[in-house]
This record gives sequence, structure tokens and C-alpha cells, in this order.
Amino acid sequence: MQLREIRNPEPGPGQVVVHVKASGVNPLDLKIAAGQAAHAQRELPAVPGMDLAGVVDRVGEGVTGFVSGDEVYGLTGGVGTLQGSLAEAVAVDAMLLAHKPRSLSFREAAALPLVVITAWEGLVDRARVGAGHKVLVHGGAGGVGHVAVQIARRHGAEVFATDAPHKLASIEALGATGIDYRTPVDEYVEKYTDGEGFDIVYDTVGGPVLDASFAAARYYTGHVVSSLGWGTHPLAPLSFRGATYSGVFTLLPMLTGRGRGHHGEIAEAAAALVDSGELTPLVDPRRFTLDTVADAYALVQSATAAGKVVIDVA
Repeated sequence: MQLREIRNPEPGPGQVVVHVKASGVNPLDLKIAAGQAAHAQRELPAVPGMDLAGVVDRVGEGVTGFVSGDEVYGLTGGVGTLQGSLAEAVAVDAMLLAHKPRSLSFREAAALPLVVITAWEGLVDRARVGAGHKVLVHGGAGGVGHVAVQIARRHGAEVFATDAPHKLASIEALGATGIDYRTPVDEYVEKYTDGEGFDIVYDTVGGPVLDASFAAARYYTGHVVSSLGWGTHPLAPLSFRGATYSGVFTLLPMLTGRGRGHHGEIAEAAAALVDSGELTPLVDPRRFTLDTVADAYALVQSATAAGKVVIDVA
């Protein structure tokens, strides 16, 4: 990655030009940079970055929901044909934007879009989480995981979450029951559900954890959701329980143009939860700029960040 001067963007029909204040870093950003995510690759040279928070500068023809000076955030680019957020200004589809939560800084807001949309689509759109559900989140202290825990609790569910032992305290602080990820599946299924299984299992880890998720679902009515469905997995454990599986592919609206408005709707709903004190992003305190993007990526790669890594753009 290299810093370059590019042409200042102009808003097209339905677009908004945003002065970017902060850009969140996601593991997918690293995969794209390494050429490993073929489904999300852009033609080079390309500006990376998926999440942003900033201030509206200009609006294009047909845009009615935003005006100059609005503080906004969203999952807006960095894949397909869409310019990313690691730039001082970017023209984005207004449907992908929402008004920034008033109670958050730009850094905090930039930490939310991808993870909150991924968590929401899995729990609310697919699994219809609600009161009385027992929800298990794999990777509960991670980016998507810590947001999924909060969204599930907001909807009245009793929440359990797996992760490494040193991360269980942060899970408990969010109001969930922490489970050491090394614990055998049948052991915690028996302990917390009397052997029946969880109503909803959200896998944010992938690989063998998806297989474990199939074995943890409630008989007949259980619903497994995963945001990392790569690989080959036997469906027999899920079928033997009569349960359901759904995959979440958050990039689809950005890559195809279909359903973009729903991403903006989720971000608006999430902003309301934030401002009511029901959703809080975890942000790593270390600071990065456009000059030190590589260092930010290295921190994410190390898996040692204490929350979402965010780059200060402005």
C-alpha cells in the first residue's frame, strides 16, 4: 500500500461525498490486501477500507435523506467496484449510509458498520431472535461476536458465548455467560440447556467451530447461523437434530447493488441502540493514520487487539 493523490470525488445520482474522519479495519481487509478474497477483489489500483465515519460534504441528484454537514457512518466500499474509505473523501451510495450515533466519536462509530450489520443479519433477519431464546455466540469477544451478544440481549435472549479463557471476563461484562472454547460441546449443551441444545447458535469463527455449532443446536427448532461458511462440512449432525442453517454474506448488497437500503436501515437501528445505551463498540486504544495503515493491519493480523482497530483519516 502506498499513499497517492487521487482526484477529489464528485457525487453521482444517489451518491453522497463524505469527508472521512475514521475507517475501521476488518480481517477481510487483510484478506483482500493479500489477494485471498477473490469474491471481494477490486481492479488495481484501488483504495481499500470498508467501514467509515465522517461528515457529508455534498449530495448528488435524488438524495433526500442527507444534507451537507450531517455526521454519518456505514459499510460503504473497498470491495467490487466501490472505492474504499482509506481516503480523505469518498463518493458513496447514500443507501449504505446512516446518521452516526450521537453518543459516539467518529473513531467509535467507524468500528461498528461491518460487525453490526453482520450480527444483525444473522440474529434478527435470519434467526428472528427474541425473548425466551437461549443464544450461543462462538467468538463472543470478537468483532462480530461482542456485537451479537449485545443485540441478542437487547431482544430479550439469554446469551452464552465461547472464547479463550482470558477473554471470558469481557463476555461476562456484556451480560453473557462465558464458556471456555475448549469445553466439549456436549458438556456445555447439557449444563446450560439440559441437553436440548441452543435455540440460536451464531458461529463467527468458522472451520471446526461450524461443525460444533451443528451439534449444539436445539432439536427441531434450533437455528445455526454462520458468517464464515468456507470449507466442507458434514450436515448429518444438523440433520439428526432437525435443525436449520443460514449463511450470512454481508458483502452481497455492495457487490450486486441489491438490498443496499437494508444496510442503511440496520445502521440507523443500531445507532438508536447505541444512543439508548444498549450497544457499545469495543475499540482498541492504539492510534493509526494513513501513514501507518500497514501497522494497523499488522495489529489485526496479530489477533492481539483489545477491540476493533480504527484508523484516523482526517
